[in-house]
Amino acid sequence: MRAVQITEFGGPEVLRVTDLDEPTPGEGELLVEVDSAGVNYADTHQTEDSYLVRQTLPFVPGSEVVGRVVSGGGLEPGTRVLGLTMSGGGYAERAVVRSELAFPLKDDLTDAQALGLLVHGTTAWHLLRRSAELHPGETVVVHSAAGGVGSVAVQLARAWGAGRIIATASGEAKLELARSLGAHEAIDISGLTSADEVKDALLAAGGGQGPDVVLEMTGGHVFDGSLAAMRPLGRIAVFGMASKTDPAPVRVQKLMKKSLTLTGFWLPHAVAQPGLLEGALEELRSMVRAGVLKPVVGGTYPLAEAARAHEDLRSRRSTGKLVLDVSGKGL
Repeated sequence: MRAVQITEFGGPEVLRVTDLDEPTPGEGELLVEVDSAGVNYADTHQTEDSYLVRQTLPFVPGSEVVGRVVSGGGLEPGTRVLGLTMSGGGYAERAVVRSELAFPLKDDLTDAQALGLLVHGTTAWHLLRRSAELHPGETVVVHSAAGGVGSVAVQLARAWGAGRIIATASGEAKLELARSLGAHEAIDISGLTSADEVKDALLAAGGGQGPDVVLEMTGGHVFDGSLAAMRPLGRIAVFGMASKTDPAPVRVQKLMKKSLTLTGFWLPHAVAQPGLLEGALEELRSMVRAGVLKPVVGGTYPLAEAARAHEDLRSRRSTGKLVLDVSGKGL
């Protein structure tokens, strides 16, 4: 079995394709022959051991796959499934998936579309529905709006009645993508270096008014400026820290002064609660079938070029969902 294995921590160069023994499913698990695997920003953190949980070497990255059931309980062999591996193993020709995290797929979704929903899509859903509790008519800021989570979040905010959607992204091509997805305003804050500059840019985009909701995954001065721009009773939902720079400490008095809510979100906690992942995923799938939601596929790569996918993701060259074509059959 061919798989991308990491035997040392570092940048993308540590991802190397290796011949490994086929994994063995345990009780309540399925062995899946992988056609495609999703690439997430969390995977790049895992290669550096800078993720929310520590990694143990060696390991195979990858938390989401589309493929066919080979063996195991619950589903017939040959069934096409979208699977969440949770503990890695997706960058491989065969992967193990818990039965309750394997979702049968019809042919109405491509591999890339399905992978765009499982982690990125459900994260965007939970950020807007549960963490920030978006209400119709409110102003929403979506940072990194051309990325996997952001590109879904912009579309969901529009579908769910946001009054104004302010998207941030780097470069005109990504700004235009955000506008095409439904953003009312799209601004490039990549050159801003202070919290005050970020605050002023968001206020200007909002016509002088601060946002009600901010989805934030950058950290550092972008977080600081976003928090400062919030209007009273605003909610800021944090789901990443791509800059790897901590924001300034938040004083409780600052939250109380404007009745602000600061919340964090990490998908595994939703996965652990019965129905939270499945419910979000099913609504997203129905929105795709209805033509309301279109997952953005930013690029596909052979399994052997997983390192290049990570490089593109880390350097902000990519948009939407990146996918590894494991089987070589095309997506």
